[in-house]
Amino acid sequence: MILLLGAVIGGYLLGSVPVAVALSRAYGFDPREVGDRNPGFWNVKERLGRRAALPVFAGDTLKGTLAALLALAFTGPHTMGLAGVTGAGAVPVYLAVAAAMIGHAWPVFAGFRGGRSILAFVGGSAVICPPGFLLGVAALIVGGLVTRSFAIGARAGVFGLPLFQLLFAPVEHVAGTGALMCLIGLRFGQAARAARPGPADRAGRRA
Repeated sequence: MILLLGAVIGGYLLGSVPVAVALSRAYGFDPREVGDRNPGFWNVKERLGRRAALPVFAGDTLKGTLAALLALAFTGPHTMGLAGVTGAGAVPVYLAVAAAMIGHAWPVFAGFRGGRSILAFVGGSAVICPPGFLLGVAALIVGGLVTRSFAIGARAGVFGLPLFQLLFAPVEHVAGTGALMCLIGLRFGQAARAARPGPADRAGRRA
């Protein structure tokens, strides 16, 4: 239990590192106050361009990867197989990735105002099921080339991850991946709700 708690706390602290906020402040703005107000790669890219935003992409992805590896360090490398986490290592890894996603969404180092945790999820998936992750990357590339849209390719890669994982891992693990994706859905729901105009705004528009 102590090791499990350490993996969860470590995952949350890793997720709480405000990469997008720190980088953006160096350029004189806060991503939580501009664009879609999401402190993540896409919002920073829209403001600074893809190249300048790459550290955000890498940093947010590494949050999930490092959290999963931290859990593996606690449980031992024997809990990792060619298809991903196995046996006793599965639960700590999933919990650590979930903690990293929660840390990214509600970061203790940035006033609990975070992003949607997509890249943290993707980074954790690289450890949870490496072959499924690689198929997701392939889907991103193919989808992006066919549609000429990185956004569409990214959606194909991310939302296809549970299906790709099903080819290699037991259904219980795929259900765990689905539970992680529910955190992303929760954040999108909260963002949509925050973007709705309040009663005062609607009254002002009618006036």
